[in-house]
Amino acid sequence: MLFVLLAHVTLVQAFGSHRLNADPRNERPLIARFERPRGDILTYEGTPVAVSRPTGEGPYLYRRVYRHGELYAPVTGHVSLSGSTGIERAQDAVLSGDDAKVRVQSLVRDGVVEGADVRLTISERAQWAAYQSLKATGVPGAAVAISPATGAILALASYPAYDPNALTTFDPDRLAETARRFRDAPARPMVNRALHRLYPPGSTFKLVTTAAALASGEYTPSTVVAAPARLRLPGTPMYVDNGDRCAQERPTLAYAFMASCDTAFAGIGLQLGQDLLRDQAEAFGFNATGLTIPLGTTPSRYPVAMDRARTALSAIGRHDDRVTPLMLAMLSAAVANNGVLMRPYLVEEQRLPDGSVIGRANPTPYRTAVSPMLARYLAAMMTTVTHAGGPAAIPGVEVAAKSDTSEKGVVTGDHALVTAFAPADAPEVAVGVVLELSLIHILAFR
Repeated sequence: MLFVLLAHVTLVQAFGSHRLNADPRNERPLIARFERPRGDILTYEGTPVAVSRPTGEGPYLYRRVYRHGELYAPVTGHVSLSGSTGIERAQDAVLSGDDAKVRVQSLVRDGVVEGADVRLTISERAQWAAYQSLKATGVPGAAVAISPATGAILALASYPAYDPNALTTFDPDRLAETARRFRDAPARPMVNRALHRLYPPGSTFKLVTTAAALASGEYTPSTVVAAPARLRLPGTPMYVDNGDRCAQERPTLAYAFMASCDTAFAGIGLQLGQDLLRDQAEAFGFNATGLTIPLGTTPSRYPVAMDRARTALSAIGRHDDRVTPLMLAMLSAAVANNGVLMRPYLVEEQRLPDGSVIGRANPTPYRTAVSPMLARYLAAMMTTVTHAGGPAAIPGVEVAAKSDTSEKGVVTGDHALVTAFAPADAPEVAVGVVLELSLIHILAFR
């Protein structure tokens, strides 16, 4: 009996511990999570946006507090009795002190294990501007800003957002009710639109089609292309229509890009074929799985196995093309950085409470989207778009952009999308912005 008992205890401790720890009836892991303070989450400037505060009573001794909760929620996420999201989850081992590197450094210094701080790449001014600009529109949307030279994410905003402080209560019933209310809200405030919502790219995809055309060697910016008022899709009774976008039927590629001539780019798609378009899209990062920043991301999508009609539609960002706002920013970031797309990241460094740095970002190339020469061509063509006006033009700043609008700034699809970088001659920031527009909003924008 003694050996049977010893064998049973060994089995439970060696093989059943994970199951017991995960059992929702077991409060020990929750008590351990909140029995000591977690490290702070800081902006790039060093301002804490997530801190631990004493509760003054047990069994949970520390509660998480989020400064400007809605503003930073898509980045910080939250940690609560029901789990964690965002940076709180992605960097949990570091913030809680369970990371081996943190434990060793803490024990060597003073014998007390504390969570390490996580300093983000997020700029306070950029994040504030992104969120407030989205909020001012009154419609759901997202915005991402990236440093083209490093891949550091300067802003990552999603609107509407939720207040993480509402989920840090230790009252299980209140927590469940709040979580249900957020989850069932029609505006979906807990969805991180910047990283996980997919949108039809519309005319912003013409940046990819143009890159594929230039890379094929059959086109230059001065190549004359056909841009009829209407183009019939092969094998169908359907047409692509320029509307009032394109004033010329034989424009140069540069003019067709500036005026966003649908028939011109549908024709280019037909000539290049789906394989060349897909190769170029994937060079920018479409269909790539496993990208973490360290938050998980939803891959942007370029479809496979299309007929010619669908290939023409895909060339102008229709059919099944889909992008995240992060991907929109990555498109411009690649062009701005001479064709090299740097791997996006959110964590600048990890450091102990005494200031000792135990981890620091190491910017690395993610993929080469286009050659340096083609990147210069694309940058010049994107700059002509803002010279003609539109939503990305900024007085006093040379901006390179492509938007899903006409040259007059009129919204032409179900959503408003912009990819851009500035200053055009010395890029410091690349952005991707999406607004989810209903018919009422589209009429208002017109």
